[in-house]
Amino acid sequence: MSAKKNWWESALIYSLYIDKFAGNLTKLTNNLSYFNLLNVNALWLLPHYPSPMVDAGYDVSDYQNVRAELGTLESFELFVKTAHQNNLKIIIDLPLNHTSNQHPWFLEASKNKLSPYRDYYLWSNDQKSYAKAQNPFENIKANNWIFNPDTNDYYFATFYPEQPDLNWDNSKVLEEMVSIINFWINMGIDGFRLDAVARIIKRDKTDCFNLPEVHKVIQKLRKHISKINANVILFAESDLKIPEAKTFFGSGDECQMSLNFELSLALWQKILKVNSKAVEKALSYSYGLPDECTWGTFLDNHDSHALYLLDKKTREKLGKAMDPQNEFSIEIGNKTSTRVANILKSDHTEMIKAYAELLQLPGAHILYYGDELGMLNSITSEKSNDTRHFVRGKFDWEEVKKQIDTKDSFLNHFIELVSKF
Repeated sequence: MSAKKNWWESALIYSLYIDKFAGNLTKLTNNLSYFNLLNVNALWLLPHYPSPMVDAGYDVSDYQNVRAELGTLESFELFVKTAHQNNLKIIIDLPLNHTSNQHPWFLEASKNKLSPYRDYYLWSNDQKSYAKAQNPFENIKANNWIFNPDTNDYYFATFYPEQPDLNWDNSKVLEEMVSIINFWINMGIDGFRLDAVARIIKRDKTDCFNLPEVHKVIQKLRKHISKINANVILFAESDLKIPEAKTFFGSGDECQMSLNFELSLALWQKILKVNSKAVEKALSYSYGLPDECTWGTFLDNHDSHALYLLDKKTREKLGKAMDPQNEFSIEIGNKTSTRVANILKSDHTEMIKAYAELLQLPGAHILYYGDELGMLNSITSEKSNDTRHFVRGKFDWEEVKKQIDTKDSFLNHFIELVSKF
């Protein structure tokens, strides 16, 4: 690989929800100096679009606007400009697989079979197509076909029933997404994290996951973006084993960055003494990327730990070590949503060791908001089979002030650690 010369190749990225972290865009803009303390050089904004908020904003009802409680397009533009003045790049989430059922496209398509937007989505009279497709939310819906009473048929939804999947075999969907990408590039953003991108293409008699046509779509998006601004990156969510996750780089013509879920699990195996050799093995598969491509490595995230990538024995051992009582498991034995501080029982020494292990790995490193405070899972009164809400609590600015003023606080030890990398 060539010497790292691009901003993303060794970035320290901080992932946050605007509302949970700061309240709104104006307050986030006013607190940008905080990231200098953490040696962060990029922010990954979790969904900021207008949304009914069934799935924490991943159910988008308008791709070219800002959710009203967060601010306006003007405040977003000022935020990006100020971030750049503070040497911070801005990555935004782009949910490609689905929209909200409140998106104007779906509202029209669901009421009228002759609507020009009808073919933006996937429909069935008998629910027989895509029978082998994965159903990530089996505890929320029986299958992926959801009844639509207005037209007396069914639409396909991989995730929540309120998130109808887009039909990427319709070229107009690609055209719409290109237009959306253009809009946000014009707003000054530096990257798009492609949410659920491995699922955008559906084919009968397959699991509809990471099919070859997915990569043709990414290549088209990359080619288009490169003509506008080659420094704007595509960043894949690729919750697959490393050899399959590597496919999202293509031959250097797809994504510049991809999340490395398997390496994250390997790191936890080492930290929790499940398998001391796991990181070494995962790294051996992780090398050999195209020039200017890099992995995004992490300890925790807004979603879950992808235990399903491991063999059964390791999955059981690691799952028990991470979440002994299955308090935070969205799928017991397959996924758990829990923060670093919960896993390590708020042992600050062990937590600093864990982050040191992370920062020594090659590639870009991703922090999840509150990591630096030793933030715990948020125990709420919310009743839901979706346990991801536990890791999406409110950031505590009073705790920041308290820890800054306490010499031996976790935050000050964390700041000392990241200053070395």
